[in-house]
Amino acid sequence: MQPTPRNTVTLVLGGARSGKSRYAQQLGEHAGRVVFIATAQPGDDEMRRKVDHHRSSRPPHWQTVEEPLALAEAIVHHGSACDRMLIDCLTFFAANLLDSCGDDEGGIARAIEALCLVLQSPPCSVVLVSNEVGSGVVPEYLSGRRFRDLLGEMNQSVARVASNVLLLVAGLPLVLKGQIEVSQ
Repeated sequence: MQPTPRNTVTLVLGGARSGKSRYAQQLGEHAGRVVFIATAQPGDDEMRRKVDHHRSSRPPHWQTVEEPLALAEAIVHHGSACDRMLIDCLTFFAANLLDSCGDDEGGIARAIEALCLVLQSPPCSVVLVSNEVGSGVVPEYLSGRRFRDLLGEMNQSVARVASNVLLLVAGLPLVLKGQIEVSQ
């Protein structure tokens, strides 16, 4: 009798256009039932085009759930209906938290803690996509610095509970923690 494989949590980090979303989707293609959690809220024409492009690149049999804020709840609610869940992306989740919570640091912290708690024992394997933003220019405005700091702290929190952490550079995955997943 073989042991039941543990559900994995994989954090895929990278800069803009690094290939992180494409890589995460490739991990999803190896799973049977996939739920895709989209966190972006398209507010302008450019963003709508990006969302449409991402949507058209996903297999049609994947279930898409649009959830900008309640990620922990979405994982719990939809996790038993899939083999793998893709969350794209924590970058928009951070922006959504700042928009929703404003200066309520406690509300932001509770949302991140809830996410990390669920990720410690997820109901399915989870792949999360996030931008690595701390290597660039220091933002000129307080709101930009606050966003950069929040996303950096969130990435660290998720990385601590993740089984695998990968950094995508020029479409190539670099293993920071764990291993590169192979098809299942």
